[in-house]
Amino acid sequence: MATKKKPQEQAPPPAPDDADDSGIIDLGPDAPPIPAGKFAFLKNKKLVIGALAALLLLGGGGGAAMFLMGGDAAPAHSEAADNTHAEEAAEEEAAEEEEESSEEGKDGELPLVDVPPMVVNMRSADGTARYLKLRFMLEAKSADKVDKVKAKLPAIIDAYQPFLRELRPEDISGSAAVFRIKEEMLVRAIEITGKGMVKDVLIQDLVQQ
Repeated sequence: MATKKKPQEQAPPPAPDDADDSGIIDLGPDAPPIPAGKFAFLKNKKLVIGALAALLLLGGGGGAAMFLMGGDAAPAHSEAADNTHAEEAAEEEAAEEEEESSEEGKDGELPLVDVPPMVVNMRSADGTARYLKLRFMLEAKSADKVDKVKAKLPAIIDAYQPFLRELRPEDISGSAAVFRIKEEMLVRAIEITGKGMVKDVLIQDLVQQ
């Protein structure tokens, strides 16, 4: 009886190398799987593109900007808002100064209030009688406030009397002492007239006898 010959098994084709001598990698349907690590950057790139697309759909351009800039968009917006507020405050201050300057006299004169000369007794360590003669003027905040300051002059002078009588001869020597006296007089004038009425005290003469 004749024996059947077994069909010869064909040897599988040799597996293609990852790359030929030209350095080209076969990416066809019959190509073997790419080893881990090769072209991994393509997967990462696809993930980044997908994340950006989702951000654009959900949050609009602002979300993408936040993602790309690492969350720095909000601080930048806050800084811009702070700069805007600072500019507005500077403009308001400049407008107030311009308004005050426009309320001065027509010829640019200061809105001054004449005050009668004051003569008060001074304290002295040896008991010798000393007198202080003071001539000064009050500068109002604006021209329309001059009459209101004049109406308060009797009360202002009355508030100055106790302070001036407490001065000693050594208290009025030197420019620093005169500056301190001016500040004290200005504080008392503002207490009587209220804020926004008196701007400065201009001392014209300060003599002790």
